[in-house]
Order: sequence, then structure tokens, then C-alpha cells
Amino acid sequence: MNEDRTHRANAVVHFDISGPHEEDLHRFYRDLLGWQVSPQGPGYALVQTPGGLGGAISNAPAASVCMGVAVPDIEQAVARASELGSDVVMPPTDNGWVTKAQVKDPAGNLLTLIQT
Repeated sequence: MNEDRTHRANAVVHFDISGPHEEDLHRFYRDLLGWQVSPQGPGYALVQTPGGLGGAISNAPAASVCMGVAVPDIEQAVARASELGSDVVMPPTDNGWVTKAQVKDPAGNLLTLIQT
């Protein structure tokens, strides 16, 4: 997430695409959609789309896509997700770049909440 931007509350601001064979994923999204893929080291690349939405491609054993949503109060968002029956996969955590948490929706999809 670019810290120079102001994000609207509850807007999708980031995405993560994960799966095996990261080079194949890089090539697919770059060649099909023209996305800029910038490897940051083994297993992780930053992605910039023409529409301005940034994300990442990471190496993982299983395929998945996860949205990152900006929230003004991460503690409140995690508490509300819990009230709605969500499993909290990762409590609010400062990773040195952003503070984020991960919860699961009712179908089990992972959702990243990002403090704005």
C-alpha cells in the first residue's frame, strides 16, 4: 500500500495473489494484463495495475486471492468481524509498513483489514 495516498474507508486498497510457481504467475499477469511485476526477493513480488491498485504475488503451496480493505479503526473492525462470526486468523499486527489483521468471511475467504 502506498503511504502517500489517502484511502477511502472500506475501499479495496490492496490484493494478494498466491500460488505455486511464482514465475508463471508473474508472466501470466504481466503478459495478459500488462501489470508491472517487481520481484522483491524469493517468493514475493509487488504488483502495480494500470488502474492504480497495487498488490502482491507470493509463492504459496495453494492458490488463493485475498483483498485488502482500508479501515479507519482496525481494532473496531476486527471486533465487528468477530461479532459477525468471523474467525480472526491474524490479530492486528504492525509489520513495519502497515498495521493489518486478517479475518475469514462466512464462506471461509480470507480478508485483510488495513489500518488507514
